[in-house]
Amino acid sequence: MMWVAFAFGSAFFAGVTAILAKCGIRKTDSTVATAIRTIVVLIFSWLMVLIVGSQRQIGSIGFKTLLFLMLSGIATGASWLCYFKALQLGDINKVVPIDKSSTILSILLAFVLLHEEIHLAKVISVVLIAIGTFLMIEKKDVKPEQPQGKNWLPYAIGSAVFASLTSILGKIGISDVESNLGTAIRTVVVLVMAWAMVFVTQRQHTLRNIPRRELGFICLSGLATGASWLCYYKALQDGLASVVVPIDKLSIWVTVAFSALVFHERLSRKGTAGLLAITAGTMIMLLP
Repeated sequence: MMWVAFAFGSAFFAGVTAILAKCGIRKTDSTVATAIRTIVVLIFSWLMVLIVGSQRQIGSIGFKTLLFLMLSGIATGASWLCYFKALQLGDINKVVPIDKSSTILSILLAFVLLHEEIHLAKVISVVLIAIGTFLMIEKKDVKPEQPQGKNWLPYAIGSAVFASLTSILGKIGISDVESNLGTAIRTVVVLVMAWAMVFVTQRQHTLRNIPRRELGFICLSGLATGASWLCYYKALQDGLASVVVPIDKLSIWVTVAFSALVFHERLSRKGTAGLLAITAGTMIMLLP
């Protein structure tokens, strides 16, 4: 069950990523920040490939594997762009729960595409996660006069949808390739997509105006993302996608804790109940 430990490692680093990224996009455009941090993730990923020596497998990668790795990279890029835009516009404690609701769609896609079993425990888990997500989105905290109250939600939903597709496509793509190499290949696709969005939206001119402090946080978030990915796709390679994905979503605890310390974003009783429901649903996934 070593893959469970990797899944929890993924959750920890993913939670840290959200906080570091939020610190790095206060003045910096989220699309530009995504492109910069992807460079860090790419370097980190290929460094791990060289350390484990999996670069020797590049020539033996089949077309199907490469295709799904690329599709997973595209889905990841879309999810990142939506997620960090939502983080820039809204509160972490509202954006993250919606992003984590991708668990529900991932479980359904794992059943349909990967033929993973859905038993009563998983049904209960899905219900608890759905209820928890709903409780954590507190409408009363959204102030109409603030632009973020109107604009962050579609980006958060888009992040969740693309994140679920990332998990399933990634699971298929790394079935016949070493997980570090698979992660590195898909990161190349994410990098190309992220920088393409920078130039398409004509935001490359903002690069010279990024505050040094924010640039530091962006780079640190890239390192945290790289660590999270390496753990995540190792867990996906060895374990069940319908279990790995929910564990990874426990990063919400790390995010909530740090958002309270750094941004003073507090959960109400309703939000706390939602967090506990999401956690309970996730832990049920681990039952035999």
